[in-house]
Amino acid sequence: MTNETTNETASETTNEATNGEAEASEKVMTEEKWNELLKAVFHNGIVALKMSFSEVEGQVLNLDTYGPVFVYRVKDSANDDYYCGFFLRELAGRFQSGSSPEIWMASFFHELMKTKGGNSLPKPLPNEEEAKAVVDNVLVPMCIAAVREEFAPEQVHAGLAFNPEHGPVFEAGFPAITDGNNVCAIPLHLLLTHLQLNRDPSELLLQGLYKIREEHGME
Repeated sequence: MTNETTNETASETTNEATNGEAEASEKVMTEEKWNELLKAVFHNGIVALKMSFSEVEGQVLNLDTYGPVFVYRVKDSANDDYYCGFFLRELAGRFQSGSSPEIWMASFFHELMKTKGGNSLPKPLPNEEEAKAVVDNVLVPMCIAAVREEFAPEQVHAGLAFNPEHGPVFEAGFPAITDGNNVCAIPLHLLLTHLQLNRDPSELLLQGLYKIREEHGME
């Protein structure tokens, strides 16, 4: 698994998976248009979730690396709260595509509700030491288990690596593929951000791995 292959995949996957880096849009849009966009996406999110849940609230946060993030709260029948966050571009893309955004958004909350009693957002990580502890003790084991379980009994490479462009990444791939792209590598900070938004970070890896399989005619 060469660095060249990893670099290509990390860049590709990051661009597709974050869908939250809004620097280009922010530069070309006036502040008024930008605020209108944020309000429209936020409102559409509320409307979409109200098709499945009677009580929905939300707020817009701004992350230095990924731009606006929309965090919504819904209640289940037991009146417990569940929170989940979404990036601007993934929501805007869903609403523009018309591919049932209400079903897609609700699916994350239905998954969270499998654990009864509510699910608030994880507390912000105050320093690098605590972030490293979450990466080592939660994020990495979760991702390794998910990709190996998904493709068992096929052998899957999974673990930490370093990418010259993106820094620390989680890398997963298929050793059996020896011709062409065989690795999906996602920056750790992106996976950690998904975890902090109550999103399953392993989904990014699984999407990348299935794309590799499709490219090689394995699906």
